[in-house]
Amino acid sequence: MLDIIAFDADDTLWHTESLYVEVQEKFVQLLAPYAGEEKTMAVLNAAEARNIPYFGYGIKSFALSMIEAAIELSAGEIPARQLGQVLDLSKMMVAAPVQLLDHAETTVARLAQSHTLMLITKGDLLDQQSKIERSGLARYFKYIEVVADKTADSYAAVLSKYQVSPECFLMVGNSLRSDILPVVALGGAAVYIPYHLTWVHEAVAPSAEEKGRYFELEHLGMLPAWVEAWTAKRSAG
Repeated sequence: MLDIIAFDADDTLWHTESLYVEVQEKFVQLLAPYAGEEKTMAVLNAAEARNIPYFGYGIKSFALSMIEAAIELSAGEIPARQLGQVLDLSKMMVAAPVQLLDHAETTVARLAQSHTLMLITKGDLLDQQSKIERSGLARYFKYIEVVADKTADSYAAVLSKYQVSPECFLMVGNSLRSDILPVVALGGAAVYIPYHLTWVHEAVAPSAEEKGRYFELEHLGMLPAWVEAWTAKRSAG
């Protein structure tokens, strides 16, 4: 009754948003001669929103947005040396070690013994593939998909590719916008495991109806027991 359990990667299996927050703080300090924190973050967030349709998600897109925001905030006066520092921040992000969340490896290792696992992540292909490899978790997943965005259409395309019906698909992730709501809209099941930080462009307020269509767990370590109980209940029902 459950063909695939799929996992999001960033902030579901390993820390990512905390790295962006750290770099944003450094960016704010770098731009302090030109603007305060509130204005700097507003301009940066606006640049990211404009650039997603052009450059997608991930560190490269974020780097370009920082450069664009720096030029705007300085009215084009920012020295090349400081723009180089912005690029150095993005390179630091790419080279940062992959830090797994608590329970990540034990959870996927346990579930891989009894279920087919898939990893579905969005963003820059090279960066995501590198993180997946360095995480040490790739061996637990039969299928790995790196998509440009996570929408109902992109999930439908993945399900069609592997000939899986939504009713036999379970998605696990930390983003309501990207991991949860698109899947339940297709008729699939989803488990929401919140991360302590949420990117502003992932924030969404689900309706009361939507809240009743997905499950929520406090942390990843609770997932194996929940899957066992949930599948048993579905089989009995």
